[in-house]
Amino acid sequence: MQTQPLMKIDVKKVLSSPDPIIIELGCGKTKRQGRITIDKVDLPGVDIVADIEEGLAFLPDHSADEIHCRSVLEHIENFENLMAEMVRVLKTNGVAYIFVPHFSNPFYYSDYTHKRFFGLYTFYYFVNSEDQPRRKVPDYYTQTRIKILSLRLVFRSSFKLINPFKKLFGWFINRHPLFQQYYEENLCYLMPCHGIEIVFKPG
Repeated sequence: MQTQPLMKIDVKKVLSSPDPIIIELGCGKTKRQGRITIDKVDLPGVDIVADIEEGLAFLPDHSADEIHCRSVLEHIENFENLMAEMVRVLKTNGVAYIFVPHFSNPFYYSDYTHKRFFGLYTFYYFVNSEDQPRRKVPDYYTQTRIKILSLRLVFRSSFKLINPFKKLFGWFINRHPLFQQYYEENLCYLMPCHGIEIVFKPG
């Protein structure tokens, strides 16, 4: 049984605005101006209190210009359903900006609410085979389709002396998809990756 979302704003009125419609999923305590913020917890900056695990039924098809989702998808059990919902809600040329932790990130394991891992090819399971990079993954698990515009491995450290080196290493690794693939296959536990930044639109 789905829980009824708590709407703190007039969604129909906001969606009828001539301004770009920008959705932020799992916004937490941060309220960014110009965005419709959605979170499961009723915090002061949240516009819609809803469990996105259940989907985005309160948003119409092709209504959003952008969807932002940072450090949220690792908490989602039904990841495939939420991906389908984001694609449904995005306009034809709408864009999703996503950040997820990489599976080699040692801090990932500290958070008991994390439910899934992400690697270099996770999002390519939603991409048609002919549009995938050299290493192919199955494209028949789901009907949801995206077009990946960019995918970057993010390297950073909480130790200030190491951080510049890790960023330089990331700059080199992200210069070519083959470098990314070699890194994840052979080096990821020597130089753990902080996370993955991916930008996609409906495919």
